[in-house]
Parts: sequence; C-alpha cells; structure tokens
Amino acid sequence: MATMVQRLRASVITTPTGSLINMVGIAVVVVAVVAAAQRIHQQGATYFFQTMGFGLAEGAIFALVALGYTMVYGIIELINFAHGDVFTLGAFFSLALMPTLGLTEGKISGAALILPLLGLFIVTMLFCALVNVVIERVAYRPLRRAPRLAPLITAIGMSALLEGVMNVWRGPFNLHYPDFLPEYQIPLGGDVTISAKAVTVIVVAVVLMVALTLFVNRSKLGKAMRATAQDRDAAQLMGIDINRTISATFFIGAALAGAGGIIYGLYYNSVQAFDGFQYGLYAFTAAVFGGIGNIPGAALGGMLIGIIFAISDGYFSVAWTQVLIFAILIFVLVFRPTGLLGMRVPEK
Repeated sequence: MATMVQRLRASVITTPTGSLINMVGIAVVVVAVVAAAQRIHQQGATYFFQTMGFGLAEGAIFALVALGYTMVYGIIELINFAHGDVFTLGAFFSLALMPTLGLTEGKISGAALILPLLGLFIVTMLFCALVNVVIERVAYRPLRRAPRLAPLITAIGMSALLEGVMNVWRGPFNLHYPDFLPEYQIPLGGDVTISAKAVTVIVVAVVLMVALTLFVNRSKLGKAMRATAQDRDAAQLMGIDINRTISATFFIGAALAGAGGIIYGLYYNSVQAFDGFQYGLYAFTAAVFGGIGNIPGAALGGMLIGIIFAISDGYFSVAWTQVLIFAILIFVLVFRPTGLLGMRVPEK
C-alpha cells in the first residue's frame, strides 16, 4: 500500500496538474509569510521578541517529544503514538513525587530548588523510560515481524490505555502544577525583553538535546543504534544485540519525553490527562517537518513548529493555529516527505 501511494504521488506531481499544485503550494506559503511579516511590523519589536521567546520555549518542548518519535521510527519504522502520553505521564508522576522531594510551592525557592529539581528530573525520566521499555517488550516486540498496520493499531491502543490510567488516577481535570521557575523579564536592549521562564526552558531542553546528540554520535550504544537503524540484519550479523538496542532507544526517547513533561508543567503550571494526545500530534508534525528518523531534524522541526505556533497565536487567531500546524504536516508529506533534513533512502 505504501509503495502504491508513493508511486501515485510521484505520478501526480510530475504531470502538468502536479506543476500547478506545486505553484499553488508555493503561492500559499509566500502569502502566509508576507501576511505574517506585515503584522509583525505593525506590532513592533517588543511584542515580536516576546512572541519569539514563547515560540522557542514551546518549540523546545515539542522537540523533546519529537526526538522520541524520530528515534523509534528511525530504528524500527514505527510511529509510537503512545509516546505523547508518556510525556503526560512524566508530568503526572513528577507532580505526585514533588512532596516526597520537599518541592512545595511557596516554601522553597532559589538555590534550594536545584538539588530537588535535579532529583525530580532523574527519577521521572527513569520511571518514564522503564514504562516505555515495558510497552516495547509487551506490545511491540511480539509484532515486530507482523504487517505494519498491526503495531500501528497497537500503538494507538497503548495511547488510549495510558490516557485511561491517568484519567482514573487524577480525573479529567486541569491539575495545578507548582511554579518554581523565575518570573522576571530579562532586558535585551531598549524596551525589548524575554521571559526568564522561557530562557530556562530553552536552556534545559537544549542541554538535553546536545547530550543526546553526543551520546548517539560518540558512545558504543549510540553507534549500535545508528547501525541498527541503517540495516538491522547486517547489524545483527556484526554481533549487535538488536533487542537490547531497540529497548535502549525506547528507554532514551521516553526519558526525554519525561523531562519534557516536567518542563511543560513548570512552564504552563497546568497539566491534564489528555494533553499528550494533542502534544503528541504537534511533536509528530515537528518530526515529519524536520525529517522523520533524523535527530537534528526533529530538534529543528520542533523549534520551527513552536515559532509558527506562537506567531499564529500572537498575530492571527488561536482558532487557526491547529489548522495551520496540520496543514504544514500535509504540505510536507505531499511536497517533501523526507522533511527539511531528511534524505531519500531505499525501502528496507
């Protein structure tokens, strides 16, 4: 089916009608960019930089979740739709863990927050990673040789299961998440400022993404992950433990999602059982936009989707933001299915 759709798409876009579709697509993008530029100019630099700060913080969260999608797809070609709910599970688990670590809003601040928050990140990331490894072992590994539709349906089922567990655990309500991040504005010159909270989120996310990149590029396990992604059978013949490598990929992706859940809670001070579904779709769009299976592409896609999200909310209408984000997903799949940093590879 995938091959047939690919051939159909190729035949359509090489016809004169396809050329017209390409021109219309380019025209739509140009009109959108011009309209955004006009509104940005009208609102001034101060509002623009505030919007960019929000967009980069939002994009950093998208990127952390998108990395899990792209790592799993790159190694076993599975869209793990439960990944967004692992992100929400990280927020829920960390919220329950806070009193144990002495993180009580209004009673702790400043440097005293560093060690408890570090412990919160480590324990939550480990918990989410172990949950995801169990999901891979129980739900995905038995279907590894099955038709691709089977694990995809299973992923949707696991997503619904996790949402149901969180719904039963804390209810379908917006839960308050304690606010421990600084609220002041950092001056950038003149009247231009950026939120210290946004800067904190961006810095933490960038540190995690850089650590992941270094791990994948320089560690022995990272090299095994890249070899498995390139050719699973050849990697196995070279002595690489495929099951261990795939489990490690799920472990690392979920750890980043758990960190993203904490960052999301600290930034928005609110969390709800079904947040993961929406954020998972945004992160999936970011992964496709940057190049599914490409780690730097997922990070770039997340940041760009976050900026587009913020510009749409800030300069146009919140009601159109979801329409715009998923229109981008459709445009990328039609006109550049490999994404911004992806490359065409032969079918495995």
